[in-house]
Amino acid sequence: MKSGLMFVKLANPCSGEGAIYLINMCLPQLFEIKVFKEKNHSWFINESVQSGGLLHFATPVDPLFLLLHYLIKADKEGKFQPLDQVVMDDMFPDCILLLKLPELEKLLRHVTEEKEVDKKKYYKYSKEKTLKWLEKKVNQTVAALKTSKVNVSARVQSTAFFSGGQVSSDKDEDYVCYAHGLISDYIPKQLSDDLSKYLKLPEPPASVRNPPSKKAKLSDEPVNAKEDYTKFNSKDFKTVKVAAGRQKRDK
Repeated sequence: MKSGLMFVKLANPCSGEGAIYLINMCLPQLFEIKVFKEKNHSWFINESVQSGGLLHFATPVDPLFLLLHYLIKADKEGKFQPLDQVVMDDMFPDCILLLKLPELEKLLRHVTEEKEVDKKKYYKYSKEKTLKWLEKKVNQTVAALKTSKVNVSARVQSTAFFSGGQVSSDKDEDYVCYAHGLISDYIPKQLSDDLSKYLKLPEPPASVRNPPSKKAKLSDEPVNAKEDYTKFNSKDFKTVKVAAGRQKRDK
């Protein structure tokens, strides 16, 4: 692993299903993998044409979203626990790598209550703290959208979040609704609903509470763990790409 990069299968914090992530063990830092999809698209690589127009993006993601998945599950036991007993998963054993990420204790203070006994720390999920932290995330997202001059009004209304008579003229509310939707891709549905109430967002009409999936070229979903990306972990990425191109030309 010369580059320090490792593909891992982890639980998607929204659905709980397996998804592919990338960890830079040198920094260390966690990245999610998104895919750009477009039909009838190919790439020119050196002297060959590679069919399939998929383009994968690795973007940084806050590891606290993934840790929340385990903290919420452990909260059902109603007690404080050491973190190495909370972040355990037989299906996704690489989850323990999340515990090696920097400033972990500082991050956990945003979403947990903490106790220390005999110099060992124990944690328990705090819904109240989590909602406050998520509100800050929403506000940061709103600020980023405004700075980038992203027009969200049409997008919010196109999802039928407001009915014809409910369309809000309050621009800030549109931004908050849209930011809430973006953050909801990283948290369980129940927590998303709780956050919506916490932010005092209008409830969508019953007919559109489960809108159809968006058909964007850039997928809103993490890459599912159907293909074994971990086969690249022991190789240099540049070598893998060149070898693949040569193999394609030789056929």
